[in-house]
Amino acid sequence: MPIRKLREFLDSHAVRYFVLSHSPAYTAQEIAAAAHVPGKELAKTVIVSINGTMAMVVLPASRQLDFERLREVTGTRDVELAGEREFAGLFPECEIGAMPPFGNLYGMDVYVAEELEDDDEIAFNAGSHNELLRLSYEDYKRLVHPEVARLALDVK
Repeated sequence: MPIRKLREFLDSHAVRYFVLSHSPAYTAQEIAAAAHVPGKELAKTVIVSINGTMAMVVLPASRQLDFERLREVTGTRDVELAGEREFAGLFPECEIGAMPPFGNLYGMDVYVAEELEDDDEIAFNAGSHNELLRLSYEDYKRLVHPEVARLALDVK
């Protein structure tokens, strides 16, 4: 069960969360529709390579990553989208593309788009394409310690 590692982590920190099951969906907007969650409230996890090291960027599902801003935040030009082959082995209990935004559980830095701080809760893939997890944004931030910055562009 892909969500087990995450649930154990949250339970060990006495975090209140909800699991939302939905029909299989693969894009962030499909997931938002299937789970009846507004796209701006659903977080998607994007895996990037920063100086050859994998990192997570967490964005509202309705937005795209601003690579130029991420380069500024990280202080390097060597930032690019990671291919699935590059990171598939890092999340053995997760379906490809359904990684939860808990880079701390995988030894990865996490960068979060500041827009996600506007909502009280955060919802995201829980390791599979048919389950979401929802918890308070404050609990998420406390457990993950992400770097929060302006990182998102509007989807055109």
